[in-house]
Amino acid sequence: MWYVTAGAGEIWRSQDGRAEVTLLEPGTCLTIPLGTTFQFRAGTQELRVIAVTVPLWPVDSPDEARFETGRW
Repeated sequence: MWYVTAGAGEIWRSQDGRAEVTLLEPGTCLTIPLGTTFQFRAGTQELRVIAVTVPLWPVDSPDEARFETGRW
């Protein structure tokens, strides 16, 4: 889960042939399900986000995250 506390930006998410861009502004809350390709970027203001992973992010797994071609 991501919760935006300050600033502004956008996040692009893609999964199973469906893609969307969501505006990020204070109070925005969203999820990034397992297997989702995503990119985010800040606007002209500093972007601050609280991110929570459930279950705990497996830091000892080098294959957990990977670079993908995305919107930006």
